[in-house]
Amino acid sequence: MKKSILLIALYFIIGVPLMARKGEDSLALMIKEIANYTKLRDSVTSAMSYKTGVIRLPSGIVQLNVPKGFKYLGLEQSRYVVEKLWRNLPQPDLQGMIFPEKGDPFDDSSYAYIITYNQVGFIKDGDAKDINYDELMKNMQKEDIEENAKRKAMGSAGIYTEGWAAKPYYDDQKKVLHWALDLKLEDQEEHTLNYKIISLGRKGMLTMNAISTTDQLGMVKADVDKVINMADFTDGNKYKDYDSNVDQVAAWTVGGLVAGKILAKTVAGKGIFAFLKYIIMAIVAAVAGAWRWITGRRKKEDAYQPVSNIE
Repeated sequence: MKKSILLIALYFIIGVPLMARKGEDSLALMIKEIANYTKLRDSVTSAMSYKTGVIRLPSGIVQLNVPKGFKYLGLEQSRYVVEKLWRNLPQPDLQGMIFPEKGDPFDDSSYAYIITYNQVGFIKDGDAKDINYDELMKNMQKEDIEENAKRKAMGSAGIYTEGWAAKPYYDDQKKVLHWALDLKLEDQEEHTLNYKIISLGRKGMLTMNAISTTDQLGMVKADVDKVINMADFTDGNKYKDYDSNVDQVAAWTVGGLVAGKILAKTVAGKGIFAFLKYIIMAIVAAVAGAWRWITGRRKKEDAYQPVSNIE
Protein backbone atom coordinates (compact mmCIF):
# COMPACT_ATOMS: atom_id res chain seq x y z
CA MET A 1 0.00 0.00 0.00
CA LYS A 2 2.77 2.44 0.87
CA LYS A 3 4.32 1.78 -2.54
CA SER A 4 1.04 2.67 -4.27
CA ILE A 5 0.65 5.82 -2.22
CA LEU A 6 4.19 6.86 -3.13
CA LEU A 7 3.59 6.28 -6.84
CA ILE A 8 0.33 8.20 -6.75
CA ALA A 9 1.96 11.03 -4.83
CA LEU A 10 4.88 11.19 -7.26
CA TYR A 11 2.47 11.44 -10.18
CA PHE A 12 0.65 14.37 -8.68
CA ILE A 13 3.74 16.10 -7.28
CA ILE A 14 5.84 15.77 -10.42
CA GLY A 15 3.32 15.33 -13.23
CA VAL A 16 0.76 17.95 -12.32
CA PRO A 17 3.23 20.87 -11.90
CA LEU A 18 4.70 20.06 -15.33
CA MET A 19 1.26 20.16 -16.90
CA ALA A 20 0.40 23.26 -14.93
CA ARG A 21 3.24 25.23 -16.51
CA LYS A 22 1.43 24.97 -19.83
CA GLY A 23 -1.55 26.74 -18.34
CA GLU A 24 -3.96 26.81 -15.46
CA ASP A 25 -6.31 24.11 -16.80
CA SER A 26 -4.67 21.18 -15.01
CA LEU A 27 -4.51 23.09 -11.73
CA ALA A 28 -8.12 24.11 -12.08
CA LEU A 29 -9.03 20.50 -12.77
CA MET A 30 -7.18 19.29 -9.69
CA ILE A 31 -8.83 21.93 -7.52
CA LYS A 32 -12.18 20.91 -8.96
CA GLU A 33 -11.55 17.25 -8.13
CA ILE A 34 -10.57 18.09 -4.55
CA ALA A 35 -13.69 20.23 -4.25
CA ASN A 36 -15.83 17.42 -5.67
CA TYR A 37 -14.43 14.93 -3.20
CA THR A 38 -14.92 17.31 -0.29
CA LYS A 39 -18.47 17.96 -1.42
CA LEU A 40 -19.15 14.22 -1.70
CA ARG A 41 -17.65 13.51 1.71
CA ASP A 42 -19.61 16.29 3.40
CA SER A 43 -22.81 15.33 1.60
CA VAL A 44 -22.55 11.64 2.48
CA THR A 45 -21.50 12.32 6.06
CA SER A 46 -24.43 14.67 6.70
CA ALA A 47 -26.90 12.26 5.06
CA MET A 48 -25.90 9.21 7.10
CA SER A 49 -28.59 8.24 9.62
CA TYR A 50 -27.23 6.10 12.45
CA LYS A 51 -29.12 4.26 15.17
CA THR A 52 -28.36 2.78 18.58
CA GLY A 53 -30.30 0.55 20.96
CA VAL A 54 -32.38 -2.46 19.92
CA ILE A 55 -32.57 -2.85 16.13
CA ARG A 56 -34.28 -5.65 14.23
CA LEU A 57 -32.29 -6.46 11.10
CA PRO A 58 -34.03 -6.63 7.69
CA SER A 59 -33.99 -10.45 7.71
CA GLY A 60 -36.31 -10.39 10.73
CA ILE A 61 -34.29 -13.25 12.18
CA VAL A 62 -31.64 -11.31 14.10
CA GLN A 63 -31.75 -8.24 16.29
CA LEU A 64 -28.91 -6.05 17.48
CA ASN A 65 -28.57 -4.24 20.76
CA VAL A 66 -26.14 -1.47 19.82
CA PRO A 67 -24.61 0.04 22.98
CA LYS A 68 -23.03 3.40 23.61
CA GLY A 69 -19.73 3.67 21.77
CA PHE A 70 -21.14 2.17 18.55
CA LYS A 71 -23.73 3.01 15.90
CA TYR A 72 -25.68 1.08 13.28
CA LEU A 73 -26.12 2.19 9.66
CA GLY A 74 -29.29 0.93 7.94
CA LEU A 75 -29.47 -1.35 4.91
CA GLU A 76 -29.92 1.16 2.08
CA GLN A 77 -27.23 3.55 3.24
CA SER A 78 -24.91 0.63 3.97
CA ARG A 79 -25.52 -0.67 0.47
CA TYR A 80 -24.48 2.74 -0.89
CA VAL A 81 -21.28 2.70 1.17
CA VAL A 82 -20.32 -0.88 0.33
CA GLU A 83 -21.34 -1.02 -3.33
CA LYS A 84 -21.08 2.58 -4.56
CA LEU A 85 -18.62 4.39 -2.31
CA TRP A 86 -16.25 1.47 -1.72
CA ARG A 87 -16.98 -0.04 -5.18
CA ASN A 88 -17.62 -3.63 -4.08
CA LEU A 89 -19.75 -6.22 -5.84
CA PRO A 90 -23.49 -6.25 -5.01
CA GLN A 91 -24.18 -7.78 -1.60
CA PRO A 92 -27.62 -9.45 -1.68
CA ASP A 93 -27.28 -10.68 1.92
CA LEU A 94 -26.31 -7.30 3.38
CA GLN A 95 -28.03 -6.32 6.63
CA GLY A 96 -26.29 -3.07 7.53
CA MET A 97 -23.05 -1.85 9.10
CA ILE A 98 -21.64 -1.16 12.54
CA PHE A 99 -19.24 1.73 13.17
CA PRO A 100 -17.49 2.95 16.31
CA GLU A 101 -19.29 6.00 17.65
CA LYS A 102 -16.83 8.46 16.10
CA GLY A 103 -16.18 6.49 12.90
CA ASP A 104 -17.67 6.92 9.41
CA PRO A 105 -17.13 5.57 5.87
CA PHE A 106 -14.33 8.09 5.20
CA ASP A 107 -12.41 7.50 8.45
CA ASP A 108 -9.12 5.73 7.70
CA SER A 109 -8.13 5.61 11.38
CA SER A 110 -10.96 3.34 12.45
CA TYR A 111 -12.79 0.18 11.34
CA ALA A 112 -16.28 -0.85 10.26
CA TYR A 113 -18.25 -4.09 10.43
CA ILE A 114 -20.21 -5.23 7.39
CA ILE A 115 -23.18 -7.36 8.47
CA THR A 116 -24.67 -10.13 6.33
CA TYR A 117 -27.12 -12.95 6.95
CA ASN A 118 -26.94 -16.19 4.96
CA GLN A 119 -29.80 -18.67 5.21
CA VAL A 120 -27.71 -21.74 4.38
CA GLY A 121 -29.29 -24.12 6.83
CA PHE A 122 -28.36 -25.47 10.25
CA ILE A 123 -24.55 -25.61 10.59
CA LYS A 124 -23.38 -28.53 12.70
CA ASP A 125 -20.56 -27.67 15.10
CA GLY A 126 -19.44 -31.15 16.12
CA ASP A 127 -16.04 -30.72 14.46
CA ALA A 128 -15.18 -27.41 16.16
CA LYS A 129 -12.95 -28.91 18.86
CA ASP A 130 -11.12 -31.26 16.49
CA ILE A 131 -9.96 -28.79 13.85
CA ASN A 132 -6.20 -28.39 13.38
CA TYR A 133 -6.10 -24.71 12.49
CA ASP A 134 -2.39 -24.72 11.61
CA GLU A 135 -3.02 -27.44 9.03
CA LEU A 136 -6.11 -25.60 7.84
CA MET A 137 -4.01 -22.47 7.26
CA LYS A 138 -1.56 -24.43 5.11
CA ASN A 139 -4.43 -25.71 2.97
CA MET A 140 -5.87 -22.21 2.61
CA GLN A 141 -2.50 -20.89 1.45
CA LYS A 142 -2.25 -23.70 -1.11
CA GLU A 143 -5.68 -22.78 -2.42
CA ASP A 144 -4.49 -19.17 -2.85
CA ILE A 145 -2.33 -20.35 -5.75
CA GLU A 146 -5.32 -21.55 -7.78
CA GLU A 147 -7.56 -18.65 -6.76
CA ASN A 148 -4.93 -16.05 -7.62
CA ALA A 149 -4.33 -17.64 -11.01
CA LYS A 150 -8.02 -17.02 -11.74
CA ARG A 151 -7.79 -13.45 -10.46
CA LYS A 152 -4.77 -12.68 -12.64
CA ALA A 153 -6.47 -14.20 -15.68
CA MET A 154 -9.28 -11.69 -15.07
CA GLY A 155 -6.78 -8.85 -14.74
CA SER A 156 -7.00 -8.59 -10.93
CA ALA A 157 -4.11 -8.61 -8.47
CA GLY A 158 -3.47 -11.64 -6.33
CA ILE A 159 -4.54 -11.69 -2.68
CA TYR A 160 -2.45 -13.81 -0.35
CA THR A 161 -3.28 -15.28 3.06
CA GLU A 162 -0.22 -14.49 5.16
CA GLY A 163 -1.46 -16.25 8.29
CA TRP A 164 -3.70 -15.89 11.31
CA ALA A 165 -3.93 -12.40 12.79
CA ALA A 166 -6.03 -14.11 15.47
CA LYS A 167 -6.55 -17.87 15.53
CA PRO A 168 -10.12 -19.18 15.24
CA TYR A 169 -12.05 -19.51 18.47
CA TYR A 170 -15.45 -21.16 18.82
CA ASP A 171 -17.62 -20.34 21.82
CA ASP A 172 -19.80 -23.42 22.23
CA GLN A 173 -22.12 -21.66 24.68
CA LYS A 174 -22.82 -18.61 22.54
CA LYS A 175 -22.48 -20.54 19.24
CA VAL A 176 -20.13 -17.87 17.94
CA LEU A 177 -17.01 -18.39 15.85
CA HIS A 178 -14.47 -15.65 15.27
CA TRP A 179 -11.01 -15.30 13.78
CA ALA A 180 -8.81 -12.88 11.85
CA LEU A 181 -6.79 -13.32 8.68
CA ASP A 182 -3.69 -11.34 7.75
CA LEU A 183 -4.08 -10.66 4.02
CA LYS A 184 -1.76 -9.05 1.51
CA LEU A 185 -2.54 -7.65 -1.92
CA GLU A 186 0.06 -8.42 -4.56
CA ASP A 187 2.83 -5.79 -4.87
CA GLN A 188 1.58 -3.91 -1.82
CA GLU A 189 3.53 -3.45 1.40
CA GLU A 190 0.65 -2.76 3.77
CA HIS A 191 -1.48 -5.68 4.95
CA THR A 192 -5.21 -5.72 5.56
CA LEU A 193 -7.15 -7.35 8.36
CA ASN A 194 -10.12 -9.61 7.70
CA TYR A 195 -11.77 -10.21 11.09
CA LYS A 196 -14.92 -12.33 10.95
CA ILE A 197 -17.50 -12.98 13.64
CA ILE A 198 -20.05 -15.67 12.79
CA SER A 199 -23.09 -16.31 14.96
CA LEU A 200 -24.92 -19.57 14.27
CA GLY A 201 -28.71 -19.79 14.23
CA ARG A 202 -31.37 -22.32 13.45
CA LYS A 203 -31.47 -21.71 9.69
CA GLY A 204 -28.25 -19.93 8.91
CA MET A 205 -25.54 -17.58 10.10
CA LEU A 206 -24.98 -13.93 10.80
CA THR A 207 -21.56 -12.67 9.70
CA MET A 208 -19.99 -9.47 10.95
CA ASN A 209 -16.85 -8.77 8.94
CA ALA A 210 -14.48 -6.08 10.20
CA ILE A 211 -12.76 -3.88 7.63
CA SER A 212 -9.45 -2.39 8.76
CA THR A 213 -5.69 -2.61 8.37
CA THR A 214 -3.56 -5.00 10.43
CA ASP A 215 -2.17 -2.19 12.57
CA GLN A 216 -5.72 -1.70 13.88
CA LEU A 217 -5.97 -5.31 15.11
CA GLY A 218 -5.59 -4.20 18.73
CA MET A 219 -8.49 -1.77 18.34
CA VAL A 220 -10.70 -4.43 16.71
CA LYS A 221 -9.83 -7.11 19.29
CA ALA A 222 -10.47 -4.70 22.15
CA ASP A 223 -14.05 -4.25 20.94
CA VAL A 224 -14.76 -7.76 19.65
CA ASP A 225 -16.60 -9.01 22.75
CA LYS A 226 -18.89 -5.98 22.67
CA VAL A 227 -19.64 -6.59 18.99
CA ILE A 228 -20.31 -10.31 19.59
CA ASN A 229 -22.77 -9.51 22.36
CA MET A 230 -24.76 -7.13 20.14
CA ALA A 231 -26.32 -9.87 18.01
CA ASP A 232 -29.07 -12.22 19.11
CA PHE A 233 -31.34 -14.48 17.06
CA THR A 234 -35.03 -13.90 17.69
CA ASP A 235 -37.19 -16.49 19.45
CA GLY A 236 -37.69 -19.56 17.32
CA ASN A 237 -34.59 -18.81 15.26
CA LYS A 238 -31.88 -19.60 17.81
CA TYR A 239 -29.45 -22.47 17.41
CA LYS A 240 -31.19 -24.42 20.17
CA ASP A 241 -34.50 -24.20 18.25
CA TYR A 242 -33.23 -26.55 15.54
CA ASP A 243 -35.78 -29.21 14.59
CA SER A 244 -34.30 -32.18 12.73
CA ASN A 245 -37.74 -33.08 11.38
CA VAL A 246 -38.23 -29.90 9.39
CA ASP A 247 -34.98 -27.92 9.25
CA GLN A 248 -32.41 -28.18 6.48
CA VAL A 249 -28.83 -29.02 7.43
CA ALA A 250 -26.06 -27.00 5.79
CA ALA A 251 -23.47 -28.74 3.64
CA TRP A 252 -20.67 -27.11 5.66
CA THR A 253 -19.50 -27.46 9.24
CA VAL A 254 -17.51 -25.03 11.38
CA GLY A 255 -14.28 -26.07 9.65
CA GLY A 256 -15.77 -25.18 6.28
CA LEU A 257 -16.68 -21.71 7.53
CA VAL A 258 -13.10 -20.91 8.53
CA ALA A 259 -11.74 -22.27 5.25
CA GLY A 260 -14.03 -19.86 3.42
CA LYS A 261 -16.05 -22.48 1.55
CA ILE A 262 -19.32 -20.78 2.42
CA LEU A 263 -18.20 -17.16 2.58
CA ALA A 264 -17.18 -16.43 -1.01
CA LYS A 265 -20.31 -14.46 -1.87
CA THR A 266 -20.38 -12.75 1.51
CA VAL A 267 -16.97 -11.12 1.29
CA ALA A 268 -15.95 -11.00 -2.35
CA GLY A 269 -12.22 -10.83 -2.85
CA LYS A 270 -11.14 -11.59 0.73
CA GLY A 271 -10.84 -8.13 2.22
CA ILE A 272 -10.90 -6.10 -0.98
CA PHE A 273 -13.21 -3.60 0.78
CA ALA A 274 -10.36 -2.35 2.89
CA PHE A 275 -7.88 -2.01 0.05
CA LEU A 276 -10.34 -0.01 -2.05
CA LYS A 277 -11.21 2.19 0.89
CA TYR A 278 -7.60 3.03 1.65
CA ILE A 279 -6.66 3.47 -2.00
CA ILE A 280 -9.41 6.09 -2.31
CA MET A 281 -8.14 7.85 0.80
CA ALA A 282 -4.55 7.67 -0.48
CA ILE A 283 -5.46 9.32 -3.78
CA VAL A 284 -7.28 12.13 -2.01
CA ALA A 285 -4.38 12.66 0.39
CA ALA A 286 -1.91 12.71 -2.49
CA VAL A 287 -3.93 15.29 -4.43
CA ALA A 288 -4.30 17.50 -1.36
CA GLY A 289 -0.58 17.18 -0.61
CA ALA A 290 0.32 18.04 -4.18
CA TRP A 291 -1.79 21.19 -4.04
CA ARG A 292 -0.10 22.31 -0.81
CA TRP A 293 3.29 21.62 -2.42
CA ILE A 294 2.43 23.59 -5.56
CA THR A 295 1.02 26.62 -3.79
CA GLY A 296 3.88 26.63 -1.27
CA ARG A 297 6.45 26.46 -4.04
CA ARG A 298 4.84 29.33 -5.92
CA LYS A 299 4.94 31.54 -2.85
CA LYS A 300 8.64 30.82 -2.45
CA GLU A 301 9.35 31.50 -6.13
CA ASP A 302 7.45 34.79 -5.98
CA ALA A 303 9.36 35.85 -2.88
CA TYR A 304 12.79 34.85 -4.22
CA GLN A 305 14.96 37.19 -6.30
CA PRO A 306 18.53 36.41 -7.39
CA VAL A 307 21.12 38.73 -5.75
CA SER A 308 22.38 39.88 -9.17
CA ASN A 309 18.97 41.31 -9.98
CA ILE A 310 18.77 43.53 -6.89
CA GLU A 311 19.51 47.16 -7.65
